[in-house]
Amino acid sequence: MKNKTVLAIIPARGGSKGLPGKNIRPLCGKPLIAWTIEQALQCGLFDAVHVSTDSPDIAAVSARYGAPVPELRPAHLATDTASSVDVLLHVVDWFKHTERTFDYVALLEPTSPLRKDDDMTRAVGAALANGEADGIISLGKMHTEHPAIMKRVNEKGYLEAYAPRLAENVTQRQQLDPAYFPYGVIYLVKTAVLEATKSIYTNKMLPYFIERWQNYEIDDLCDFFCIESIMQARLRGDI
Repeated sequence: MKNKTVLAIIPARGGSKGLPGKNIRPLCGKPLIAWTIEQALQCGLFDAVHVSTDSPDIAAVSARYGAPVPELRPAHLATDTASSVDVLLHVVDWFKHTERTFDYVALLEPTSPLRKDDDMTRAVGAALANGEADGIISLGKMHTEHPAIMKRVNEKGYLEAYAPRLAENVTQRQQLDPAYFPYGVIYLVKTAVLEATKSIYTNKMLPYFIERWQNYEIDDLCDFFCIESIMQARLRGDI
């Protein structure tokens, strides 16, 4: 990959209010996080695959599937308010203390296991082929959840457009400009950019478009059931 080094980070906090224990909850025969660990290891792109977790249980499962956890995440990075960027920077700094640095950091969310076999290869390859770009982010096209269609309830208790300017003169969904949601299939950013901006969103990020059936990530039990059904269909060869 043009002699560039890439660190893959899989963040997996132990505490989850939406679906307790979701990262190691069994999904089609293996713990949820195992799908992402195996995908990262099997693609052969990454110079290191690191699971960041505060949970000894998640650490044990990660090690069993090929990603030993050398240290648990500090408590202050395992709260509801801790950001993904803070976690990424903590891992980057940890590797610096072991005298290892990387040109790029990939964020692979275990709650987005619906990846095609070549997603990581294609996304990383596209980013590294464009030296001007800061990185790449996986995007899924929005359908019924388009921001021009969404509503909110105002202080009087009535419905109103969530984004009035977007909703003007729109009578059919087909008239809307495409809108996309960033899903956790892959985020990739130059390490220097991550450290300088403290963000994975800059004005020089490339899009990596995923398919409709990939537009899910697990936050609660309903999400889990949706992904489980899609995963079963994938294993049967239906998708």
